[in-house]
Amino acid sequence: MLNISASRRSNRQKPGLDIAPLIDMVFILLIFFLVNTSYVKETGIEVIRPTAATATAAKNTTILLAIDKQNKVFMQRREIDIRAVRANVERALAENPESSVVVVADKASATGTAIQVMDGCRMAGATSVSLAASLNQDK
Repeated sequence: MLNISASRRSNRQKPGLDIAPLIDMVFILLIFFLVNTSYVKETGIEVIRPTAATATAAKNTTILLAIDKQNKVFMQRREIDIRAVRANVERALAENPESSVVVVADKASATGTAIQVMDGCRMAGATSVSLAASLNQDK
């Protein structure tokens, strides 16, 4: 005799966990965090910043220029000529027009070099040009 209920039970699949939606969700979260992450660009040289009691943290800084104690100018880990500051900042502003420029000058560098670099940044079209300083902890 045929046992119909036994054959139905053997044809049923065992319950399982479908992890495809979970994997999709993980990839969506990964893409979300990669898109919303801001990367900090460094100047590429060690600079001793002067201190200031009124120093504030800059927001949305994407273009950094550094001046070392020998008055050499660096941008994105490479040395550039002081006359090429304008062209390099124009190129960086073409990629992101809303970015601000921060000049990180060593405290032993010449003031005239910092002024020339800041002037080149303004001639390139930068609307926000700042000079970096460390916060003075002695108030």
